[in-house]
Amino acid sequence: MQAKMFWSHRLMITKPIDGKPATAANGGAIGIAAASRGHVLAWHAAGVAHGGAAIESPPAERPNGAFVAYLRDVDGNKLTARSQLTK
Repeated sequence: MQAKMFWSHRLMITKPIDGKPATAANGGAIGIAAASRGHVLAWHAAGVAHGGAAIESPPAERPNGAFVAYLRDVDGNKLTARSQLTK
């Protein structure tokens, strides 16, 4: 996997790793800052309950300490919720 650089504050923008255009299915993701791991899990459960599809890995802590979950909404958009770093 190729490394990518990004900047984040309250808005994070990156380019797709594969170099193809960003679309709902490639590289584009709407991210939500969650207050806690519990909020990430609740967001993910509510999304699946309302027609979203769980994608990538199950909600989990990443090596950097952030707790992250991904969904694809009914329109095909990639959504993510992430908590602050715990490490």
